[in-house]
This record gives sequence, C-alpha cells and structure tokens, in this order.
Amino acid sequence: MKLVILDRDGVINHDSDDYIKSPQEWTPIPGSLEAIARLHREGYRVVVASNQSGIGRGLFDMDTLMKIHVKMIEAVRARGGDIDAVFFCPHTPDDGCRCRKPMPGLFEEIGERLKTSLAGVWVVGDDERDILAARAVAARPALVRTGHGRRTLRKSRELDGVPVYDDLAAFADALLAGAAADA
Repeated sequence: MKLVILDRDGVINHDSDDYIKSPQEWTPIPGSLEAIARLHREGYRVVVASNQSGIGRGLFDMDTLMKIHVKMIEAVRARGGDIDAVFFCPHTPDDGCRCRKPMPGLFEEIGERLKTSLAGVWVVGDDERDILAARAVAARPALVRTGHGRRTLRKSRELDGVPVYDDLAAFADALLAGAAADA
C-alpha cells in the first residue's frame, strides 16, 4: 500500500499559537491541497494524524473539529484529491495519553485500522514530535519548513537523516519524482 501520513496544522494549513478553533480560521498553505490531490491521483492513500488539544482545553468541541475537517476534505476533493482518514488526539499534554504525538499511539492506530505496517511509510510534519512519533513506528519522517518547521530546524536535535522540504508541495514533488528516498 502506498501511504503518506500528514500532520495537519503547519503542514496542510496555516497554524496559530491560539489554535485553529473554527472552520473560518482554517486556511490552507498555498500548494498543500494540490499536493494532496497529486498524491491521491498517483495512488497514495493520504491520512492525517494531528494533535488537537484544543478539545481537551475546552477551546472548541468535537462538532467544530469535524466541521474543520469537512472543510479540509472538501477543499482537497475540489482539487481532484481525497484524504482517506483523519486521526486525531483530543488530549492535552498533561493527560498522559499514548495517542498524543510524540507518543506513537496515533500512528499505531492508523496501522491497525489500515491493517498495514508503517515501516518505511512517509510521515510529513513540522515539529519534532512528528519526527519522534514517526520513528517510534519505524516510519520515515520528513520535515517541512512551514508552520513550526523553521523553529524545529533551529532547535531540534532529532533531525539526523530527516529530509527537509520547503512545504508539502515540495515534498510531493520529490516523492512523485522518486527523489524523496534520496533526500
């Protein structure tokens, strides 16, 4: 199975330190929706894995999160693509759950639900926690400079062997050209 796992905030859409709390606040990063559509058309299953502690913090509810995800999925479909599934952790960092990245629980759930190993599967994120969670399940992390990516580049000590791309569109270009494996 050709599979790519994407973080949401900072990879697909612009992030906010105040959280994305409504469909109106959700705005795609230029080129990200087209990148997902291209991956989909080339036979990749695209799955989103996202920490959404705004739920646990009481900043928005599950219904609002679903409306945000519907907006995202419809925007990708309007460009000829699709998102196969959205997995998220609603917990706060203090909850001690196993599904909040950098813990691997969210990715383990993806593997179980899709009945596939995540070994070697690309995981695209903008934060060190995406890299750590990917490595915990033997997936292949990639970092984008969008979102918190530039800060992660400056501060993270976990980037050995992790290819870095300007954005999701650049990652998709490299993957589809066969260059992502060489990065």
